[in-house]
Amino acid sequence: MAGPRETLPLVTLLTDFGTRDVYVGVMKGAIARINPALRVIDLTHHIPPQDVAAARFNLMNAVPYFPAGTVHVAVVDPGVGSERRAIALQTAQGYLVGPDNGIFDGVLQMGGAIAGVELTNPIYWRDPNPSDTFHGRDLFAPAAAHLASGVPLAKLGRAVDLASLVTLALPSWQRQGCCITGCIQYLDHFGNAVTTIPQGAIAGQAWRVEVAEHSLPGHTTYSAVAVGEPLALVGSHGLIELAVNSGSARENLQLHVGDRVAVWCAS
Repeated sequence: MAGPRETLPLVTLLTDFGTRDVYVGVMKGAIARINPALRVIDLTHHIPPQDVAAARFNLMNAVPYFPAGTVHVAVVDPGVGSERRAIALQTAQGYLVGPDNGIFDGVLQMGGAIAGVELTNPIYWRDPNPSDTFHGRDLFAPAAAHLASGVPLAKLGRAVDLASLVTLALPSWQRQGCCITGCIQYLDHFGNAVTTIPQGAIAGQAWRVEVAEHSLPGHTTYSAVAVGEPLALVGSHGLIELAVNSGSARENLQLHVGDRVAVWCAS
């Protein structure tokens, strides 16, 4: 067991379970039964059901803000009970625990895994006969609790070839002359559409965005246009996003994940 509470690594949870049912609380109970001193932080439990790409985006944007050694549990798992692997990975920032379905792809693109295992050692499961439909409770939460309590990664199961991990990469952005193309990769709670195009692509230039037959001026703040008017700006993720001042770009502009986006910069 690790030392005093203040020295224990954090454990975070990200799921599509919602908060109406007891699923999240049960995962926390599984962690507490192993080590009640562990601190658990909820990233979100409102990922759209089975939306691995949305989970990937949110996890990728959360991990950099946590201390080294944090154990991140991510469970958006439409393949639970199938042949997909249950895994734990070590990175330079900490650990990732969840299904091998691409949910960790964004984090790993920022800095690859150091080591990884498939969770095959039943000593570190909640029960030697885990549920086929709730690996969050029976495999992932216990594995995270053991890792945060000092159990070495290698004890949790057999090593996996890191090159074999499932990826979920979106098409990369491209530049051709004054035009930069990418796509919408995420729609947030406010209806803002986050693209794959980074801030650096438009640095120091006047720019505008074309998407779904709309032309949006590039600005720095939402209030740069009148209430109800659309615009493009660089969001807190460091990516170009499409928005409506005090409104929803998703609804007002009828935007969808995967929509093509073209950014035109002044020559």
